[in-house]
Amino acid sequence: MLELILEATLDTLYMVALSGAVSALIGIPLGVLLYVTRPGQILAQPFAQRVLAIVTNIGRSIPFIILMVAIIPFTRLIVGSSIGTNAAVVPLIIAAIPFVARLVEGALNEIPPGLIEAAQAMGATPYQIITKVLLPEAKGGILNGLTITVVTLVSYSAMAGAVGGGGLGDLGIRYGYNRFDPLIMLITVAILVIMVQGFQSLGDHLVRKADHK
Repeated sequence: MLELILEATLDTLYMVALSGAVSALIGIPLGVLLYVTRPGQILAQPFAQRVLAIVTNIGRSIPFIILMVAIIPFTRLIVGSSIGTNAAVVPLIIAAIPFVARLVEGALNEIPPGLIEAAQAMGATPYQIITKVLLPEAKGGILNGLTITVVTLVSYSAMAGAVGGGGLGDLGIRYGYNRFDPLIMLITVAILVIMVQGFQSLGDHLVRKADHK
């Protein structure tokens, strides 16, 4: 049983790390696009921004457990299976991307417009404004958003166990719930709580460092 608990813990960490990294790589640029394509912004494209906003909102509106089931054919196409940790990563990424995008957009909203206007007055290009003004100024907020995303992915990864996604959720359901073993359920919950506390503490530390700078 100890080996199963260790394997399930590593599977959960794998799912969270991979889905978190991929969703950040896609979600951060998407969040920037949602911000800079607004009317009056440096790359104003109202129609494109509206389309992106609708797609993002649709992605955030679908409950994760329904999303997992709905995209099973797509998951099979990508990883060749609908069960296991690799299969669980696909819906985790799809669920997290719009979440990250909106959090990044919210962080960029906190930047004083005067900073952008000053950069434009000095002749900065849109790319320079994004890389030298927007992202550095919103760094703390973006890190806080990514921390929230990772914590959410921990709970989503446990939910994936309900459909054979592997990890601690799968362990808790198969050995704790189906076999009526409260000890396994308690251990599973305890490890998930420790994970969340660890990720949150690390994220808070990085946010404090970013805000201090």
